[in-house]
Amino acid sequence: MKSLASPPSLRLTPTTRHHLPSRQSSIVSCVIKSNSLSFSSSASGFASPLAVEKELRLQTAAVRHVTGSLIRGEGLRFAIVVARFNEVVTKLLLEGAIETFKKYSVREEDIEVIWVPGSFEIGVVAQNLGKSGKFNAVLCIGAVIRGDTTHYDAVANSAASGVLSAGINSGVPCIFGVLTCEDMDQALNRSGGKAGNKGAETALTALEMASLFEHHLK
Repeated sequence: MKSLASPPSLRLTPTTRHHLPSRQSSIVSCVIKSNSLSFSSSASGFASPLAVEKELRLQTAAVRHVTGSLIRGEGLRFAIVVARFNEVVTKLLLEGAIETFKKYSVREEDIEVIWVPGSFEIGVVAQNLGKSGKFNAVLCIGAVIRGDTTHYDAVANSAASGVLSAGINSGVPCIFGVLTCEDMDQALNRSGGKAGNKGAETALTALEMASLFEHHLK
């Protein structure tokens, strides 16, 4: 009887495989579309630093930047609260502010000046004007000059916090234009002297903030 021969045996030759660490073994595919970058991976892991950097660049390019305009102030309305104390200084600051408004086409009938006794009283009046809905921004002008007592610190701090609170509570930009100086020479230098006119600078800030709120933040 013919015997059946056993099938020939198969001999497998082992091959050497190099295993990559789990982070490197991930197969990451990048799909770039117009302005977005998406990642898909066949295993859990991390995208390469280069891919992450590309994604961040694309995201940054899509960020919208908004700023107020200083080109023209026509049609915008402004209130200016001025402290009568140290009037020799505050009058010069006021003149600088009004002159700047005119340069940027703000009409005289769109500017209203309100006088208060001192810088301490500016905040409450500014808040009232902001809440009235009649103005795009409120300028706050004053001058606090250091004396022999701590009264200077109390008034300066109260004026700053008052103007800040006025803007927050009214939702209308209230611009801080109160000088806080060591002596009268410093104050005069900053109200039209060699250090410029801080009233004019305050008006420029008011124009930009009014434009920002009017055209972008409504």
